[in-house]
Amino acid sequence: MATLPPPGVKEFPADSLEKKVYGIVETLSQYIPVPNDRNRLGYCLFKYMIGEGDEPKIALKSAKINVEGISTKDLAKKIDEELKKI
Repeated sequence: MATLPPPGVKEFPADSLEKKVYGIVETLSQYIPVPNDRNRLGYCLFKYMIGEGDEPKIALKSAKINVEGISTKDLAKKIDEELKKI
C-alpha cells in the first residue's frame, strides 16, 4: 500500500483579513505556546471580525485557550487593540 503526498496548501493573500487576524495571533506565541490553540483562536477572531463570532474575551474562554505568562483579561485587551488597527 502506497501513501499519497498531502494536498497542497494555499496561503491567504497578504492583504486579506484572514492573514491579518492569524498574524496577530502568531505575534502572541509567547503567551499562547500551543500552535493548535493559536489556530483555534485565529479562527474565532476571524469569525468575530466578519460579525459571526464572540469578542476576544469570550473567545479566549470558549475556545479553551491555554494562556501562559499573562492574564486572560490582559491578553484580551492586547488582542482588542490589535484588531482595532485592522
